[in-house]
Amino acid sequence: MTIIESTKMQDGDNNHRGRDKAWVQRWQPSRERRGRKGVGTSIVKKREEGARALLEAHCLEIGDVLPGIINILIHGQLNGAQIDYVPPPVTSLRVRQPAHKVSSEYIAKYNKATEIMRNLPPSDPRNFMQQANIHALYCDGPDGDKDGLGKYIQFLVHNSWLFFPFHRWYVYFYEKILGNLIGDPNFALPFWNWDHPDGMQIPDMYTDESSALYDLNRSTAHQPPTTVDLDYHNGKAPKPREEQVDDNLYGVMYKNMVSGAKLPLLFFGSPYREGSTTTPGSIEKHPHNCVHIWTGHEITPQTPLGEDMGAFYSAGRDPIFFAHHANVDRMWNIWKTLDGPKRKDITKPDFLDFSFVFYDEHAQLVRVKIRDCLNTEVLGYVYEKVELPWLKERGMPHTRLAVPRNPNVRKVELTDFPITLKGSAVTIVVPRPAKKARSKEEKEEEEEVLVVEDISFDGILRVKFDVYVNDEYAPGPANAEFAGCFANVPHKHKHGGDHHHIHKVSLNLGITDLLDEIGADNDDSVFVTFVPNNSYPVTIGGIKLELLS
Repeated sequence: MTIIESTKMQDGDNNHRGRDKAWVQRWQPSRERRGRKGVGTSIVKKREEGARALLEAHCLEIGDVLPGIINILIHGQLNGAQIDYVPPPVTSLRVRQPAHKVSSEYIAKYNKATEIMRNLPPSDPRNFMQQANIHALYCDGPDGDKDGLGKYIQFLVHNSWLFFPFHRWYVYFYEKILGNLIGDPNFALPFWNWDHPDGMQIPDMYTDESSALYDLNRSTAHQPPTTVDLDYHNGKAPKPREEQVDDNLYGVMYKNMVSGAKLPLLFFGSPYREGSTTTPGSIEKHPHNCVHIWTGHEITPQTPLGEDMGAFYSAGRDPIFFAHHANVDRMWNIWKTLDGPKRKDITKPDFLDFSFVFYDEHAQLVRVKIRDCLNTEVLGYVYEKVELPWLKERGMPHTRLAVPRNPNVRKVELTDFPITLKGSAVTIVVPRPAKKARSKEEKEEEEEVLVVEDISFDGILRVKFDVYVNDEYAPGPANAEFAGCFANVPHKHKHGGDHHHIHKVSLNLGITDLLDEIGADNDDSVFVTFVPNNSYPVTIGGIKLELLS
């Protein structure tokens, strides 16, 4: 059983500064109280109390939520309201194009569809805010609060293997709704081509202040022609374009699509199972999370979490979200075509049979399964083929001589864990697996993975730290010693009072190629350096190197 929700703008979050007031009021859902009649049994009453608590966490009341969702929250079932969705027969394929290359006619059509969606009645599940708020509960629910609100929500889709399939279905239905509203079944969303130098800025179609595709809650410092930083963290100074493009192509794209993503576990993330700590996949943590933060508004009293794109509860309110996630979805398609024997979809039954609930283009509540979204052609769409410049990239070691130790980096031992990162870098010597120098075939069979265990942090903060191997000077992501990063997009769980909530995840970084590139493949140990990008405290429970197949 799964749940979905249609949350509403939170108090204060509808202050889209400078936007015409009537424009905002026309597009946001009504806040009228529409009380619900008494319920039948004590069990249902208890569930209603839980549902009410859950909705209040997102500034809602029972009457604000669509009937099909109420059945899920209160009755624990869909009561026959939903149908099991079967993708319709495909007569022609919709083609998703790079957003920076589309025609003016396409932009006018996309703008018209979005304007119609924004003007649908608030009670219509296809309404723009209803669609945007689907993301809020699937991605920003009360995670981990087992004694409170967490009892009333069953899962979150981030930081696990649920990330890719949830967002594929979510963008799919959003696209189908837009096409239906303008009577064009072949309408396809664009993708933000941030993995190509020509697409490394906010696409022009989203910058027209008179357009329905515009959102005021975007970074004022990152407007075109500023080059997107796929490794961004809060307050990071901009780099010259050529250097930034290099960081994006090698430091982020090559490492997270090619060298560091040879296994499904590394690309998709860990299984979502009871009692286990989840782990994000390579693309989710970096660049996905970094682009969210880079695009969202600077932190101000009106945008305390960097809304809209910079916080999960509000991210879907910016139309560029769907172009961003179309490109993330495109990465899934591309990854399966790259060299390597294990670049295949997950076949575990608990993955394939996992289900979500959405409203389709006819406002019908439908249940979908992951197994039905593995092939985009079955869903009726493909991506325009464009050059992949990051496939050609390779990192250079910081220096071909031995890198001296940095006296300003704190040294800790494995026996010191758990440790706290706050402001300054930390280095640990980590022993390698007994079997070091391996053949090419052995390396294809088993990847050497740096496992960072039990990362605990305040989920409302823009936490980010980088990880380097055999280099304490943090030379930058385009250098071979850069193993990857952990980056958090803020979660907002509670309305009013204390919004803080401790999250716990782990991190897996594939480093077989990295060790070859820096000449450390035969070493008995490596030193791993954690470099915090801000002063927010992060606790790390442990670290190890292991071979994973």
